[in-house]
Amino acid sequence: MRTKRTARTATARPVLTTALALTSASALLLAAPGPAGADPAPVTRETAESPALDHRNAATSPETAARRALTDPGPGLSGGTERTHDARGYPREHTLAPDPVNPADKSLKLGLTPYHAIASRLNALQALGDRVSVEVAGRSAGGHRLYLVTVTAPESPAQTRAQHRMRDLIERVPATAAGDPRLKKAYKTPVFFNSNIHGNEWEGTDAALRLVEHLATAKDDRTRDLLAHSRLYFNVTANPDGRIAGTRANANGFDLNRDFVTASQPETRAMRQILRDKQPVVMLDLHGYVNGTLIEPTTPPHGENYEYDLFLKNTYANALGMEAAVNGLGYTAEEDGVQPAQIPFRDQDEGWDDWPPIFTPQYAAFHGAVAAHTVEIPLRVNNASYDTLPAAELRRRAAVNTDVAQAAMTATLDHVRRHREALVADQIEVFRRGAAGAPQVPVSPATVPGVPGIGPEDVYTTTFPRAYVLPPGGPATARLVGHLLANDIRVARVAHPAPGYPKGAYVVDMRQPKRGLAAALLADGRDISDKVSVMYDISGWSLGRLWGAPVRPVTGGALPHAALRPVRAAAPVAHVAPRGDLRLRLDDPREIAALNALLRRGVPVRRSADGAAAIVPGSARRQAAEAARTYDVSFERTTDRGTAPLRRVRVAAAVTPGELFALREMQFEVTPVSTAVLNAGFDWSGTDVLFVSAGLDRDALNEPARRALDAFLDGHGFVGRGAAGAQLNAGAGLLAVKAVQGNGDANGVVRVVNSGPLTRGAPAHGFVYAPLWFTDLGPGVRAEQAYAAGNPLLSGHWRPAADGTGGPADAAGRASVVSGPGAVLFGTEPLFRAHPKGEFPQVGRALLTTSRTQVEESG
Repeated sequence: MRTKRTARTATARPVLTTALALTSASALLLAAPGPAGADPAPVTRETAESPALDHRNAATSPETAARRALTDPGPGLSGGTERTHDARGYPREHTLAPDPVNPADKSLKLGLTPYHAIASRLNALQALGDRVSVEVAGRSAGGHRLYLVTVTAPESPAQTRAQHRMRDLIERVPATAAGDPRLKKAYKTPVFFNSNIHGNEWEGTDAALRLVEHLATAKDDRTRDLLAHSRLYFNVTANPDGRIAGTRANANGFDLNRDFVTASQPETRAMRQILRDKQPVVMLDLHGYVNGTLIEPTTPPHGENYEYDLFLKNTYANALGMEAAVNGLGYTAEEDGVQPAQIPFRDQDEGWDDWPPIFTPQYAAFHGAVAAHTVEIPLRVNNASYDTLPAAELRRRAAVNTDVAQAAMTATLDHVRRHREALVADQIEVFRRGAAGAPQVPVSPATVPGVPGIGPEDVYTTTFPRAYVLPPGGPATARLVGHLLANDIRVARVAHPAPGYPKGAYVVDMRQPKRGLAAALLADGRDISDKVSVMYDISGWSLGRLWGAPVRPVTGGALPHAALRPVRAAAPVAHVAPRGDLRLRLDDPREIAALNALLRRGVPVRRSADGAAAIVPGSARRQAAEAARTYDVSFERTTDRGTAPLRRVRVAAAVTPGELFALREMQFEVTPVSTAVLNAGFDWSGTDVLFVSAGLDRDALNEPARRALDAFLDGHGFVGRGAAGAQLNAGAGLLAVKAVQGNGDANGVVRVVNSGPLTRGAPAHGFVYAPLWFTDLGPGVRAEQAYAAGNPLLSGHWRPAADGTGGPADAAGRASVVSGPGAVLFGTEPLFRAHPKGEFPQVGRALLTTSRTQVEESG
């Protein structure tokens, strides 16, 4: 939804600078680093900006604090996985091997650069001089190289190491960095341009290549000054799979610009590492297509966990410059079909929010980007336009779009050149507030002068807890800790028990520079149903509630710093009892994966008496040990002899890409199916269970396909999710229930009550997206799970529909998951975008236990 906001006066605002007191506190970090070309010393990711430092020595000097920040974790802190510290200097030329020519590349029709031509183009750009460096930042899901281009003035290895130390000082000891005059003068401002994250939004790539070529050869004073004081990073195509195929998604079917909380895809993880390593103060994410060109900052709701006063101040100022540059190209609505650029914060009421950090710019803000923008270029060339418009018109539009994208990037570079000290100072302030535990500053005309139209609808803040505690646990806790570390969240472990802190528990001290990201990942989130009328995408995403690990916020009191030790990885969970039969819990996707691995090897496994685990005979201890090591799970000793056998399950799945990905993560053998596949004559002989959530409509099947489907369902298992699953259930006459569709715009984290063996041990929260519930349960139908009484929504956005129905009050107390002979129906989204890891086992158990044979054997 993009309704127009009451127009706000488009007045340019003065850029505010944060004063930097001049001190010599960090001189030792900026000193000459030793012989040129020598490898840098290992650098930890810890901070001295915490009570941990005071605990050791209240009189610690700034110089000692700085040294410790680079060499000593300090009690109770951790920096997680390391940054990349490549100190070879710049340029770093890599000759890229060419890719084979692909005449089917969809960008060719638009007159744009096909993926197979990018490598040779980058080789040529490196050859233009000493300003351009190219590295391979990773590979896509489809195996294509991801290219990171760096443009900057040449640096010796010693100068590069000095830049690394300044960058690390900014994050780890921001109070010291704020007062360092050498940093203020010498630090190169990092800027990041991300192009083509949606594969069929092509032109950002070509604009980036053109801009790099200009920067590589320009001799003017502005360019020289820019490159002497900046490092410019270009992710040339973030989604080469989609660029080639002309699809929004990557080869796994994922929208990468929805994946940053979960980071399930290799492209997302590569971008995450770039943001961690480069720490940009400004970033642009180039998209299409909105006419006129849409330039963030956005409408409410605004992310409550970041320092929005600093973000709004810088993002709005840069947006004004980009708007002027785009409009200054001279394209008109009458002659070119190009409307004037728009800034949603100023020009719209709601409909383009910056609430969830699933989007690249919102995620980048937590790594220090104080100006981060989505830029939507104007003229559509994808989808129906691609198929119906003449090639000449598509090429005209693509050329206009490339000009617009380059204008936005060029204006951003001009803004950085003129305001780099203020931008770096504000990044330092973001990290300082986090490390010091300082309160957020609500936006207002007084705190963000020069930005017009700030009102109470723009104020979103939160109260951060003192810490989060993750009690020692199984694979869910290990996974969550690993994910936090990969996101550059500092985690410690309790070495000696203290009140409220059991030995082995993990602690996330919220006095850390990236506290906003820690809170965004771990906090419950917020019910924003009364704040805006509708949300563009998801509104709740709590890993603390959805990933299966217990997470407890601590709101007051001192942390037991003497008992805390930093961690760089979660402790292994793998364990196999040395004697007796073995019990493998089925509460985590890794445990489901381990079970499936054993079943594929022919290990005789039975269901536990309570249905919540698998019983493995002691004779299979060697196979169990291998599964424990592979999947990092635990097999405990048990006297439970088990009930019905569990057998290898082969799944036919008409599901979303995220669900398919999650099923394969749990090591199910999956064959994708659809209405078209069944109509073409599908062989059901290799299938044990059908899972349907999308893409299979029984009413659209031809007669032979419908008969074959019904014959399969008469003797095999069925799992359905959402409206598509409920519709097939009704058409096939499986479970006697009435499915009720909630508001299709609703989504978020919900409270649930688990009552059946299928959900035994499951988290007390689930995820919904267009929620569904079930009434009028017939004979033999059991409610496995229900929405909580009252208001089941914990965080997200869920209102009644326009007719007053479908709201959370209607769902309260109603069944959200039901089961019966041979079938299970889900009204929640337990595999949504491969995200709610703690919910995966509900689907895993359902698939493993729904065949008629297994149900009958289990009694």
